[in-house]
Amino acid sequence: MSELYIALYIRIGLLSEVWYNRNMKLKTTLGLLAGRSSHFILSRLGRGSTLPGKVALQFDKDILQNLAKNYEIVVVTGTNGKTLTTALTVGILKEVYGQVLTNPSGANMITGIATTFLTAKSSKTGKNIAVLEIDEASLSRICDYIQPSLFVITNIFRDQMDRYGEIYTTYKMILDAIRKVPTATVLLNGDSPLFYKPAIPNPVEYFGFDLEKGPAQLAHYNTEGILCPDCQDILKYEHNTYANLGAYICEGCGCKRPDLDYRLTKLVELTNNRSRFVIDGQEYGIQIGGLYNIYNALAAVAIARFLGADSQLIKQGFDKSRAVFGRQETFHIGDKECTLVLIKNPVGATQAIEMIKLAPYPFSLSVLLNANYADGIDTSWIWDADFEQITDMDIPEINAGGVRHSEIARRLRVTGYPADKITETSSLEQVLKTIENQDCKHAYILATYTAMLEFRELLASRQIVRKEMN
Repeated sequence: MSELYIALYIRIGLLSEVWYNRNMKLKTTLGLLAGRSSHFILSRLGRGSTLPGKVALQFDKDILQNLAKNYEIVVVTGTNGKTLTTALTVGILKEVYGQVLTNPSGANMITGIATTFLTAKSSKTGKNIAVLEIDEASLSRICDYIQPSLFVITNIFRDQMDRYGEIYTTYKMILDAIRKVPTATVLLNGDSPLFYKPAIPNPVEYFGFDLEKGPAQLAHYNTEGILCPDCQDILKYEHNTYANLGAYICEGCGCKRPDLDYRLTKLVELTNNRSRFVIDGQEYGIQIGGLYNIYNALAAVAIARFLGADSQLIKQGFDKSRAVFGRQETFHIGDKECTLVLIKNPVGATQAIEMIKLAPYPFSLSVLLNANYADGIDTSWIWDADFEQITDMDIPEINAGGVRHSEIARRLRVTGYPADKITETSSLEQVLKTIENQDCKHAYILATYTAMLEFRELLASRQIVRKEMN
């Protein structure tokens, strides 16, 4: 792209911004121009980035308020499941509105949210709606500038202790943000004891699993967040889906899970790559495996119904759904069918392991562990994830990769898996080459966030997957 072409674009853009925004503050106009110009240039270079939002915010720190003012906004936050819940919701709402603004690659801090609005296209239906995944620690700052009509909290588990602290600290961050928009409805995972009767002025609704109950039992001994929200006694569960989620009850004071507004009442099918289930009398299906992802689908149904979508449109949206951006994303390396799965904390990793355990065929396993800021620099969480289950699976070989390959290799050896079948390497190129040359026709790659991004970048450079753009 020539410098003259870029300069001409910027000049035309400046004149357009001035013409359409004569009553707007100069700093806002300049921020819009600079942000959109940088996005234009980056997109022509085939690059996605949060840089446009960062540039615009340098000119006007309040620019997001102007960008978001004409949108009905749904915010999805929580520890696990934000990206897939957002993607499933967007897929449904596109059936209703045709166009929905979102941040599909998970750029969920203020620079990423600003970039999302900077690059928005005008709605053809006249209804501007945005469904945004937002980082828990960034939510309060972002809510200084946007006015969501609906907050959705998927769950809160221990995650990135260096950034979020304990689960109660994370929850406080989210509630502090929600209180800034007291008119917004809050949609909570009713199966989490943490969300029982939140101290907020907002209207509250709950979604959860309403399956057959049995005798009340304690959760697994390694489960956190199981203290009664009223008396601090240890909770029991009449049905425990996973971790601290389920139909909980306190035998000390009688506290129990609240009544659910959106209920999953039946699991029809659960495999490693698809599931079917019944929500409020209607059967749905998604082409994504694992029990934990059914919670994401349930949240998406609850959001869609809150916004007025009927069951037929929800089904249509689910039928078009696909795994997104490292969340059970499938592709081929040579003739090998591969699945890339993000892991980032003990609960998420354990659920991913539970999911791959459902595969009806042998597969190689690669576990890629980084410890950059976006991953969380403390990797001790790998010792709380239930990697021991791999010894019950048909896994002929394992690749331990990433910056902390020696740590994850040690963790995998401790499970009792044969040490001579574990290969260590820091090179993701080598991991890819090993998968390409393996005898096994299937491969699962479990990767922490920056390792997933780096591996996807490598795959995209070879045109194995699509490069994601903001």
